[in-house]
Amino acid sequence: MKRGWSEYELAKYSGLTQSTISTWYSKNQMPTIPSLQKICDGLGITMSQFFAEDEDLISLTKERREVLDDWSSLNFQQQKIVKDLMKNM
Repeated sequence: MKRGWSEYELAKYSGLTQSTISTWYSKNQMPTIPSLQKICDGLGITMSQFFAEDEDLISLTKERREVLDDWSSLNFQQQKIVKDLMKNM
């Protein structure tokens, strides 16, 4: 995914320090799995999406994640109502 973020922005959204990210670039190092998870969280994507080769994957933003969480808490009938409502919008 190309977002055009600077190291500062990536650090800000991921909760990592800018110096950590800068070190990865300058020393050609790979982040640890926990650090990579923080990056994915900051980008609003899963690790599967991060590693996916298909560039057409939908990014899972915080808002989309909230909708999916809310959707999961609905029963079958409520989900049907929401789907019908969305189709008619």
